[in-house]
Amino acid sequence: MILIGLGANMPHPDYSDPLNTLTEVVRRFRGVLHVARQSSWYRSAPVPASDQPWFVNAVLAVETDMSEDDLLQMLHKIERDFGRIRRQRWEARVLDLDLLAYHDRITENQDQLAGPVLPHPHMQERAFVLAPIHEIAPGWRHPVSGLRASELLKMLPSEQPFDIVGPDDISC
Repeated sequence: MILIGLGANMPHPDYSDPLNTLTEVVRRFRGVLHVARQSSWYRSAPVPASDQPWFVNAVLAVETDMSEDDLLQMLHKIERDFGRIRRQRWEARVLDLDLLAYHDRITENQDQLAGPVLPHPHMQERAFVLAPIHEIAPGWRHPVSGLRASELLKMLPSEQPFDIVGPDDISC
């Protein structure tokens, strides 16, 4: 199973609010990837905690013949196409695309600047990633720990509020 995380917490000049931006990204994915499953949209507090606007997040399960390197390069290109400029870690952003898991692959590389780090090094610490994974793939297990998303979610501190939202619930 290949899992991609989507997030945004800043308005886009062409697509307006984060939900519309992410909806457009998913539409574009469907032209190059097979989107097997998509989670609900989640609204979540920024992690680490800050005064940034809350994020809109989702997770996709996709199928592709692309390698993990090519897929990550494609995700970064889409981010750039949507105006993402990486200035500092964990800043507010118009779009964030993360390659969370590529089947059960575990990379030796742990430097995100040197290529894919699999599984994503912080996914087990993020409620806004684990809750959508549990929703679309309840049997999925973290490649390193072997724990299900639901088990990892229960281990998190309660300081990561999130909820499922609809289009009328989104604000930046």
